[in-house]
Amino acid sequence: MIVQREGLPVRKRLIISLCVFFVSLTIHAEPNARLGKSIYKKANCVGCHKWHGGGGGSYGGLALSLRTTPLSREALILVVRCGRPGTNMPYHMRQAYKGANRECYGSNSASLGDATPPRARYFLRDRDIVAVVDYVRNNIQGRGAPNYGDCVAFWGEEATRCKRMAQSK
Repeated sequence: MIVQREGLPVRKRLIISLCVFFVSLTIHAEPNARLGKSIYKKANCVGCHKWHGGGGGSYGGLALSLRTTPLSREALILVVRCGRPGTNMPYHMRQAYKGANRECYGSNSASLGDATPPRARYFLRDRDIVAVVDYVRNNIQGRGAPNYGDCVAFWGEEATRCKRMAQSK
């Protein structure tokens, strides 16, 4: 039985509430996506993983593909915070590997020695780490080969590299 209150049936109020909820998700997701992309650039993820996240050879070594990584959100957050021991993937958390702190893989720099990941040029706050990981998961991870649409979404329609990509089709 549907009970009417305030002139609207329960079903209509439920539908309106769901619409408001989904619109609010979209409104909040867009600024977080912009923040994530700007951090991807600022933290120089582009330097190793490339703008498209495909990885490959770079000045930091052979970077893994973020497009094909099977890592979960939580695992990606850990990697951005703590880097990857024994690789050139830097840590972005200020206190990683300091003193007795064993928040990263249960280790500190004394226990890891030469395997301690390099320090990133820029440290990131936790909310920034979450934003960049969410950007990677929503815009890069699980995607096929990068295409013109990906290029425009990252660099903008007027970018020379995107124009060249469109011409090469």
